[in-house]
Amino acid sequence: MLELEFKAKTQELIDSLKSICANYGLGNDGNEFKIITQIFLYKFLNDKFAYEAKKIDEKVAAADKWEEALKAMSADDYDMLQMQMSADTARLEPEHFISTLFNQSNAPDFANLFDDTLIDIATKNNDIFAVKADDGSKVVLFDRLSTFIANESKRDDFCRAVINKLVEFSFERIFNQKFDFYAGIFEYLIKDYNSNSGGKYAEYFTPHAVARIMAEILVPQAERANIRNVTCYDPSAGSGTLLMNVAHAIGEDRCTVYTQDISQKSSNLLRLNLILNNLVRSIPNVIQGNTILHPYHKDGETLKQFDYIVSNPPFKLDFSDYRDALDSKENKERFFAGIPKIKPKSKDKMEIYQLFLQHIIASLKKGGKAAVVIPTGFITAQSGIEKKIRQKLIDEKMLAGVVSMPSNIFATTGTNVSILFIDDSNDGDVILVDASNLGNKVKEGKTQKTVLSAEEEQQIVNIFNNKQQVDNLSVIVSYDDIKAKSYSFSAGQYFDVKIEYVDITAEQFAEKMQGFTSNIEGLFKQSHKLEDEIKEQLAGLKYED
Repeated sequence: MLELEFKAKTQELIDSLKSICANYGLGNDGNEFKIITQIFLYKFLNDKFAYEAKKIDEKVAAADKWEEALKAMSADDYDMLQMQMSADTARLEPEHFISTLFNQSNAPDFANLFDDTLIDIATKNNDIFAVKADDGSKVVLFDRLSTFIANESKRDDFCRAVINKLVEFSFERIFNQKFDFYAGIFEYLIKDYNSNSGGKYAEYFTPHAVARIMAEILVPQAERANIRNVTCYDPSAGSGTLLMNVAHAIGEDRCTVYTQDISQKSSNLLRLNLILNNLVRSIPNVIQGNTILHPYHKDGETLKQFDYIVSNPPFKLDFSDYRDALDSKENKERFFAGIPKIKPKSKDKMEIYQLFLQHIIASLKKGGKAAVVIPTGFITAQSGIEKKIRQKLIDEKMLAGVVSMPSNIFATTGTNVSILFIDDSNDGDVILVDASNLGNKVKEGKTQKTVLSAEEEQQIVNIFNNKQQVDNLSVIVSYDDIKAKSYSFSAGQYFDVKIEYVDITAEQFAEKMQGFTSNIEGLFKQSHKLEDEIKEQLAGLKYED
């Protein structure tokens, strides 16, 4: 009951912040998402600081106002308190507290004080919370938010409205919640902002059903107790849905996350996701930059290799401006199957996912595992880069299996998708699952999408992990079987064709044949009648000057 109450209150806070933005002319504005996510983050960090302080110091916990108890501490005691806090807690001074700003909210030029406070927090926590760009520069935690209000005379009132909302309740009692709670809050927080409207790759949102299936198959329950100190990577991380699910399956304290993404917006959302999910120590590994052109994560001159890789890369994107730069000696091994050619009349349809997939294979440790969302057309293409990639996976025995998902599982694209599971240690059989007929169609706004039930999700996971062969759903095949089928990864091409025979009497047979004959004769008569009508129409046509 407590969880539901706090989920409702948290969502109410998010809605209130959006309402404030709308009242000050920022509803659906390009900067609204920065304001909402950064204010939410400020509230979260403030309350997490209070939570940690109360855990460590009984006097602070017993105080009517924890802020006053902290302000009364000596500088040495305050420093010692912060040193005992968990590493994912922001370092705050009393002047940074929400209550301090609230008490000064009637001061003139309050907007500047509000902005200065956020910037000071960002500066003091830069080493822990800043996202890096691929050129080494850092994307700080907070912006000067009031400057997004065009009318300067309204900036003080805007900041007062925000701070008044932030003091209404505390997040402190949510810090004992688990992954599913934070996943729901994060999804609610970003639901209006994480769309593909900008056209930049990595702003795709992976449905939680797909993310859960990928995590449960990549990290089976039976293996989790033995996993320690592993690395997880996503080269097109978006807001981090896939990585959060995999990290949770492994255990947030037993893995380190690495990402790269071209979008600053997505990188900021990912940072927030990491903070919510106790993965702050991985923030220095979050890189904003072009993975394909400038892969950041390296060991010396070679690509860094990872234990687990997940990705939902963009399928098609115009990369014509740097396509030729990729065709270099140092990329020969990484892009072993080739680089898609420029399409002069449809550059936006260049298959960039093929580059991501090759990059993932090159970034996988010996014995590592990967799960990648791909267009279903990839699994049967009979030539080109797609087939060369499939050949490598089979010839080098790196394929665990494929799950072909229902159409419209992604509301944002009509492309049918499959999940490719790579396992460098799989010397045995491969499982191919055709889940395209599962799920229920639902309307979401103007689009239709397919939703899998929890039972269907678990069915897919169980069939894959236990390598179960189920009629018209899954098939177990060998690497040699796949070679014989021209390296096809489509389950349907391996299903047995079953013909059902029914015993009937001679009279029943004669009756059926008579029915077929009558139907055919009727169709023939209709055909002759149509022919006569066409001839009659043609005969009536006349030439006119």
